[in-house]
Amino acid sequence: MNDFSLKNKVAIVTGGCGLLGKQHSLALSEAGANVVVIDIDIIEAISASENLDTVSVGFGCDITDREQVVHVREKILDYFGRIDILVNNAAINDMVECPAAEIDLLRFENYPVDLWNRSIAVNLTGTFNCSQIFGSYMAENSGGSIINIASTYGIVAPDQSIYMREDGSQFYYKPPAYSATKGAIISFTKYLAAYWGKNNVRVNSLSPGGVENMQDKAFIDNYSKRTPLGRMANQEEYKGALVYLASNASSYMTGANLVVDGGWTCW
Repeated sequence: MNDFSLKNKVAIVTGGCGLLGKQHSLALSEAGANVVVIDIDIIEAISASENLDTVSVGFGCDITDREQVVHVREKILDYFGRIDILVNNAAINDMVECPAAEIDLLRFENYPVDLWNRSIAVNLTGTFNCSQIFGSYMAENSGGSIINIASTYGIVAPDQSIYMREDGSQFYYKPPAYSATKGAIISFTKYLAAYWGKNNVRVNSLSPGGVENMQDKAFIDNYSKRTPLGRMANQEEYKGALVYLASNASSYMTGANLVVDGGWTCW
C-alpha cells in the first residue's frame, strides 16, 4: 500500500475550487501530498488550500494567460522547490440548471461561436499552457505524473434525451464545445504520454461520469436509468482513481484513459 503514498510530493490542481476540484485536492492531501490549489478566484483558492491537512497553498490564476501560469510556477518552485503532480481539472462545463431563455442557445443550430471559443480557450489552451509550463519542469527533472480530467462525453456522444421531462419538454441541451474539448483532451493525453515517456513523465486522463449535485429531479432520474449502477456518482467517488494515477501504484501506466462512470459507456 506504500505505492499509493504521495508523502513529500507536490501536487497542482487547476480549477481547484470546483465541485470535483476540491475533492481532487482533498484526495491528494489525504494521500500525503502538499497541494497547490489554483483557481481564477484567488480568495477561494486560498480558502480551499487552508482546509487541507498538508502544507498547501492557493494561487489565483487565469490558465489561458501564459504569463500568469509562468508566474505561478516560479512561486511554487520558490515555496516548495519541486513539482511532482499536475491535475488539469479546470474547464468550462455549462450547468444543467440554466435560465429557460438560454436553453435555445444551447441547441447546436444556435450555439454561439463565442461560447465555443471560450471553451476551447479554457478547456484546451489552458490545459496546453499548464502541461507545457509545469510539465516541462517535470521532464527536465526526469519524473512526474500529469492527470488530465476528461469526460465520458469525450468518449461517447451526449444523450440529449436525459435532459427531457416526462411531458417531452427539453430543459437543457449538452453543448457541442464540451464534447469536442474533452475528446481532444484524451487525444492530447496520448500525445504527451508518447512525447515525454523518455523523461519518465506519465500522462493519463481520468474520465468521470456525472455527479449528483442537486440537479433537476428529471435529469437525475433519467441519468440513473441510463447507468448500469442505477445512480449518479457521489462527489467523493473519484478520489481513489485520482490517487492511483498520481502515485507509484500506476507506475507502468501512461497514455491511458481511466473511465469511472458507473458503467455509462459500457452500453
